[in-house]
Amino acid sequence: MSAPVIAVDVGTSAVRAATVTSEGRLLDSHHIRRPAGVGGEYFDPDALHRDVVTALAGVADGPAPAALAIAAHVGTVAVDTGLDPVDPGGGWSDPRGVRALHALDAATVTDLLAASGRPALSGGALAYLSQLDPDRAGRVHAVLSPKDFLVARLTGRLATDTVSAAYTLASEVRSRSWNGALLARLGLDAALFPPQYEPTSVVGSLTAEASAATGLPSGLPVVAGGPDGSVGIGLLLGSSEEAVADVAGTTDVMGRLLPRDAAVPEGAMLNPSVLPGRFVAGGATGLTGGAVSSWRALVGPVEDERLAEVPPGADGLTVVPAMTGARFPRWRPDTRGAVLGQRPEHTPAHLLRAAQEAAALTVQEGLDRLDPSGTLPVILAGGSARSATLAQLRADVLSRRLWVSPEPDVTLWGAAALALTGVGEGAPDTLRSRLLGDLREVRPHPERSARYDRLRDHWRQVHDRVDGMDEGTPDRSR
Repeated sequence: MSAPVIAVDVGTSAVRAATVTSEGRLLDSHHIRRPAGVGGEYFDPDALHRDVVTALAGVADGPAPAALAIAAHVGTVAVDTGLDPVDPGGGWSDPRGVRALHALDAATVTDLLAASGRPALSGGALAYLSQLDPDRAGRVHAVLSPKDFLVARLTGRLATDTVSAAYTLASEVRSRSWNGALLARLGLDAALFPPQYEPTSVVGSLTAEASAATGLPSGLPVVAGGPDGSVGIGLLLGSSEEAVADVAGTTDVMGRLLPRDAAVPEGAMLNPSVLPGRFVAGGATGLTGGAVSSWRALVGPVEDERLAEVPPGADGLTVVPAMTGARFPRWRPDTRGAVLGQRPEHTPAHLLRAAQEAAALTVQEGLDRLDPSGTLPVILAGGSARSATLAQLRADVLSRRLWVSPEPDVTLWGAAALALTGVGEGAPDTLRSRLLGDLREVRPHPERSARYDRLRDHWRQVHDRVDGMDEGTPDRSR
């Protein structure tokens, strides 16, 4: 057996490190709970670094690893020359600077969106830089994703991957390079952005200082890594164009590997794939699983069996889960969540079931864009894959076959796949089979699917009305 690798998964609620063999065996793992809220707006970069170091130390006693890779949520960390954060880190729903981007002239916005492969303006490194005052801007040496910040702290090198770069809005996605012309037009220094590498490229090695802190070998190769959802999608799809992947966590991240030269579906983001030269269309929905978790925290535990007894449509109770804005495919950042149709007879089970239905219906809107034919199956992983009743609900609402991953923590296994590929230990499709094993098929129940087909239009009309109620929402984008 060849040497194992270390994989790290950084989510908004937890950090997990694991030692994984090339045969797909988990040798050790360590889990750290993060105190961040579900909204994904801000976090403490230094605290995140400490959590990752602790998690790595928890798996350092095993056999010497061959490489390390990190998958992490998207966001922005501005650092000075000493790699110390200039500001709080921004997460996947960071609102800073979005208003400044919307104030740009129409021609610049059009060029920016076309080059970045984005259907709408959003937060990220470009937005963050656009709202800095001169004094604070002078302190910024580089803008990094949370994963890039961790890699820099571990290796002493500034580097990013092509997928994380796409989320800055400053990258020319199709050429996998920084958009120098756009940055010059905005008066921004391209040197603020680190060099781009493919997600499987080795970008540095563990420093002596990081080795002493983690207990891992000094000089351990560190692979570029990537955003958590994209890394999970890369493992779920491999090289297949005949399915849509859904990594269902705090937000659902969906993606489809585009056939070569295919057009990007309306409303979808275009990202580089973890496969060199390939692209994925899709996006993150905004809060779905996070909204369900928030409601569960308020109403208390409810057994899965009780949830399964609630009929389709939750006896007239309707939830819109967009607590921090609607993202793919609607792109309405000011939309907020809502509960409608509540009656005295509704129980906590009704509310949670309505929230679960709303999460699935949100995903269904994105699937309609990625596969208008309605025929492609969905490969499901993440939190929703842990529950048989919830997976069945997804199949019923989506009216599609589901292939459920036996490994719900697909982001962690995806990071392992990047590390293994980086040291020449397998191709994507081979690693998919080794690391995930056999997928479980879930077919939609015809009668329940027919009822959800009838309910879908009602839910979308409710969502449309909630979208129109965003006037007066506090502005968080400054």
